[in-house]
Amino acid sequence: MAIFGDPFRRFFVNPPIYRTTALMDWYETSQAHFIKINVPGYSKDDVKVQVEEGNTLVVSAEGGKEMSKEKGNDTVWHVAERGVGGGGFSREIELPEDVKVDQIKAQVENGVLTLVLPKDLTPKTSKVRNINVSSKL
Repeated sequence: MAIFGDPFRRFFVNPPIYRTTALMDWYETSQAHFIKINVPGYSKDDVKVQVEEGNTLVVSAEGGKEMSKEKGNDTVWHVAERGVGGGGFSREIELPEDVKVDQIKAQVENGVLTLVLPKDLTPKTSKVRNINVSSKL
């Protein structure tokens, strides 16, 4: 009996599509936060970067081009783990309060997405607000 006999063949003829989490590095300097995310095989047009709900950075990409090029009647995929064929990745990052959201920059080069998140260096005013207490509402 073959290791990849009929019971298992269905997993490899039409491999399952996985959505992965991209590997990330995040560091900061006194001027900015820097985020580097591995995006091998994705171009700048494939990668989407958004800020949602004020402080959540969402980085995502969709695959599909490579598998569709190589798909044919005689093509048998054995493993599809690189985010091709409708896979992709998505990553959500909660941003610190000191990021200037309107000045975020992104670049894809050599399979790495680099995000520069400049810091707001102006002193923060206290968010404490005194509430007047009375005997009647």
